[in-house]
Amino acid sequence: MFPSPAFAQAAGAQAGGASAFIQFVPLILLFVIFWFLIIRPQQKRLKEHRQMVASVKKGDDVVTGGGLIGRVTKVTDEEVEVELNPQNRVRVVKSTLSSVTPRGAAQPANDTNG
Repeated sequence: MFPSPAFAQAAGAQAGGASAFIQFVPLILLFVIFWFLIIRPQQKRLKEHRQMVASVKKGDDVVTGGGLIGRVTKVTDEEVEVELNPQNRVRVVKSTLSSVTPRGAAQPANDTNG
């Protein structure tokens, strides 16, 4: 006469499983978009920065994160000594270097239209 409750539950469980998968598809798609637009480029920049910091050597021109510009006079494992001018030298943690230009490389010209 009446259908068994076990059959009714089994039919509902199958439909709910497909529905749950369809609900997760937008979340998965959103994660993939974040990966390619945010996470992957940041990892690439971090890898390039680590290589730049590891390759710094005596005589290179550097710019620190604080805006100091100078020439490297001494390199150790964790820090570099930067000569700002002939009278001033400062020690800087390597990871705070934002730019390293090898000595003798072309410097970008300042464009002053004024």
